[in-house]
Amino acid sequence: MKRYLSFFLVASAVSVLAQGPMPAPATDGLTPQQLAARAKAYQAPEIPIESVPNFIKLPVGMYLGESMGVATNSKGHLFVFNRNGENSRLYEFDQTGAFVHEIGKGSYAFAMAHAVRVDPEDNIWTVDEGTNTVVKWNATDQRPSLIIGRRHDYAEGLIPAGPVPPAQHNSFNRPTDIAWDRAGNIFIADGYNNSRAIKFDKNGRYVTEIGTRGAEPGQMNTPHSIAVDNAGNVYVADRGNNRIQVFDNDLKLKTMYTDVGSPWAVCISPGAHQYLYSSNSYPDSSPANMRPVTGEIYKMELDGKVLGRFGKAGKGLGEFSTTHAMDCRTDNTMFVAEIASWRVQKVILKPATGQGSGGVR
Repeated sequence: MKRYLSFFLVASAVSVLAQGPMPAPATDGLTPQQLAARAKAYQAPEIPIESVPNFIKLPVGMYLGESMGVATNSKGHLFVFNRNGENSRLYEFDQTGAFVHEIGKGSYAFAMAHAVRVDPEDNIWTVDEGTNTVVKWNATDQRPSLIIGRRHDYAEGLIPAGPVPPAQHNSFNRPTDIAWDRAGNIFIADGYNNSRAIKFDKNGRYVTEIGTRGAEPGQMNTPHSIAVDNAGNVYVADRGNNRIQVFDNDLKLKTMYTDVGSPWAVCISPGAHQYLYSSNSYPDSSPANMRPVTGEIYKMELDGKVLGRFGKAGKGLGEFSTTHAMDCRTDNTMFVAEIASWRVQKVILKPATGQGSGGVR
């Protein structure tokens, strides 16, 4: 593994030299420590955006809590998984943002929401790090039709104390996200404690996995988000290691992207030409020294070329207060779920003016 890392670093250096010197990043009055923390791709062109104000409309007396997950289906309906009170709540909104209903109210699978995704057949999947379960909610009746993982017994507590037990094939320890390939295989990021990515077949049977805690290639430190492209390649947001790791469909490491900061959330757009989006999120602990150097979202080619960035840390429209999840099903329209602002923003990407089409690597 060390030999692979050395080769990867040499190859990366050769690639950079071949492209010529990179422009020096603007200092913007930042301290040397802040400049060191800024993502290497920050000099990418800024993409203009429009944030639609108050897109989500909840009934009187209902509110969002921490918005952990957001996803859309083929009809444009929006699903928001949020931590609200002593439980977690899954809400559905129509394509105009109007509230439809709550799904799975009081479910045994809901305790500490982390992600919601919608598969190509419009089934809704929830990932709950508190119950260690991944649940498929059928597209037709929105009832559970597949459950992977198992909730701790009440006697053990929500997140049991003590040493982390060895990882098991069919159980999780604070899982974080889910994605699928075109064959219906399931890929789960498992997550805070097990630090791995797991492949299951379409029926939920274990196939293979990659990852243990660490910083070597193929190891992970909080794999926080996961996405799969049309070719079946798997992109893991290795948040604690400040990189995106890319694996083939059998979870063999292909490459790593290390220039976009700390990736909290990733998503891949549909269509023949797909784009990868990655959020360098403002930490939810809200350290003041990180505000100037985090918060932005990067638009990338699948090969890692950074095309541009948008947003910054903050609570205004078009600013992001700890982006936790993104949905990019529709070209140039995204939904962004934020923890610290208790909201979901609808963001429209605008064509850049006065800038070339090139990006940076």
